[in-house]
Amino acid sequence: MTEIYEENFKVVSKYVHATSRGHEIIQTAVGMQLQPQDYMFPYYRDDAMLLAIGMTPYELMLQVLAKKDDPFSAGRTYYSHPSLRDDDKPKIPHQSSATGMQAIPATGVAMGFWYSEAEGLASHSDKEAPVVVCSLGDASVTEGEIAEAFQMAALKQLPILYLVQDNGWDISANAAETRAQNAAEYAAGFHGLEAISIDGTNFEESYSTVKKAISTIRKERRPILVHAKVPLLNHHTSGVRMEFYRDDLEEARSRDPYPKMLKLLASYNISEKEITEIENGIQTEVELALKSALEAEDPKPEDLFTNDFVPTPITEEVGERSPKGGEKVVMVDCALFAIEELMAKHPECLLYGQDVGGRLGGVFREAATLAQKFGDNRVFNTPIQEAFIVGSTVGMSAVGLKPIVEVQFADYIWPGLNQLFTEVSRSCYLSNGKWPVSMILRVPIGAYGSGGPYHSSSMESVVSNIRGLKIAYPSNGADLKGLMKAAYYDPNPVVIFEHKGLYWSKVKGTKGATSLEPSEDYILPFGKAWVLQEIWPQEEEETLTIVTYGMGVHWAYNASRELEMTDRIEIVDLRTLHPLDYDTVFKSVKKCGKCLVVTEEPSENSFSRALQGRIQEECFQQLDAPVMIVGSENMPAIPLNSVLEETMIPSTEKVKAKIETLLGY
Repeated sequence: MTEIYEENFKVVSKYVHATSRGHEIIQTAVGMQLQPQDYMFPYYRDDAMLLAIGMTPYELMLQVLAKKDDPFSAGRTYYSHPSLRDDDKPKIPHQSSATGMQAIPATGVAMGFWYSEAEGLASHSDKEAPVVVCSLGDASVTEGEIAEAFQMAALKQLPILYLVQDNGWDISANAAETRAQNAAEYAAGFHGLEAISIDGTNFEESYSTVKKAISTIRKERRPILVHAKVPLLNHHTSGVRMEFYRDDLEEARSRDPYPKMLKLLASYNISEKEITEIENGIQTEVELALKSALEAEDPKPEDLFTNDFVPTPITEEVGERSPKGGEKVVMVDCALFAIEELMAKHPECLLYGQDVGGRLGGVFREAATLAQKFGDNRVFNTPIQEAFIVGSTVGMSAVGLKPIVEVQFADYIWPGLNQLFTEVSRSCYLSNGKWPVSMILRVPIGAYGSGGPYHSSSMESVVSNIRGLKIAYPSNGADLKGLMKAAYYDPNPVVIFEHKGLYWSKVKGTKGATSLEPSEDYILPFGKAWVLQEIWPQEEEETLTIVTYGMGVHWAYNASRELEMTDRIEIVDLRTLHPLDYDTVFKSVKKCGKCLVVTEEPSENSFSRALQGRIQEECFQQLDAPVMIVGSENMPAIPLNSVLEETMIPSTEKVKAKIETLLGY
């Protein structure tokens, strides 16, 4: 395949490709030993491994040419970035280009096995226990997220094989200038992670080492790393040619595994004639495969718009929002009770993050009592590893679990953004719908009480720019409970922003965040805004729509009351930022003629600016004034001092002033 790609370079290099020449022995030794119940996470040079599990050259060529019938992504992603869900092959969740990022989702699968086995949800009586194989290049082991994966695998003794293929190169940077040690030496620092180094060009050594490792993992349920030394015999990719920078090509060719394989076959009395017949048959198959793949159909323009999400069964509001005789509870308890009800009903539901375990139950007590009720396997503390917390949900979801995870503060979501963007949000789309990630990420957010620059930030604009996520930002407890239930039953990834200042209604003017606790069956679908203060159309008075969410709802509500304008100001609580209920927003704005958007974020280059522009575009004919915004000051951070904090963020008074300006326009 490598040779025919080179012979047809101009044709097949319309899209980037790489090959496994030099790596094919260790890859074959791994691929041929995996079973359908196993999970594997190949990386972008692992086409030999894919062939070894039963993929055909034709199928791989459909991907190198980005054809409609590419079995991995329907032409959406790079060559050898597989995603596979065939009954007769190991399962492969979506694989990305970001080197090393697959280690966390792969370890998440292994953690899913650990949890399911510990809780009695998985039985392997009819077949051998499954393993996970995570394939890595040695250069990627310098990534910090690899350390997070190794740490959890060693800590919890997870059933995973890390296969590290070491060809001595990144792209043009070599091991001597970029790595203080090889992967096996590095892994030795993680107690409980066994590491083995081998010659990855020797088939017998590779096969027997991998066989022993996989057998051990199946039986003993613990992690092992195999570090295989291999040469890179072809270009890094079709776009980065080895002649540009390589000075070791002769040495690399001296370690070519193919002549070694021919010598091994001869030692088993396989004749040259038999080998030639096999080679000729392969040559013919590969030539026909390329010819057929070139003639295969390309995707149609309309194919672009499929599988960004899979359909959710939650489309209507159901259950009792305010049951008779119900108890009024604070917002944080609505979330707690929702998760407790879900965990009691669904054994596949679990919660993890920093400090959510039994000793504390979350820094806001948002997980209080859950570990005591459901055990330390279902509610557990993680290390300080935002990337692992977020990215492991990909693997947990892939094995049928529903993880609810959290980062302690929105300010600390940044280390998890790589996984959220690269792995979580794109998995469904780039796997062409095969691997949606069913997870909930809870994010305490917002400023109150002098939290300072590292515990007060709003950053919903960053997350709302990640396509493939659903995003909730409720303003009260009933909405939070209903949206939490909807998020659980939604098969797509969901981020829920929970304002810390509303959790306990300790901030002046936020008593409206408390509510009667909805019934257990209450579910509030995403994409349904709430007109919490509705007015009639008026010809004789200037009227105004306030579009807002989260804490902004309370500023708007209090401002309209203090101005005694509840009959002239309509308030639309978005509830969810994606999907966003544009119909309700536009209907309200067209009725009222003026619009104010209220946000806690700094307004420049933000979600709210985009919403402002969309309203202006859609409602231009009915507007009597420009759409205006109230947001935080555009400073780099929220200061600790209470006077400076108050100056920074919006308030009821600031909203009142803007209302008067806009109504008088």
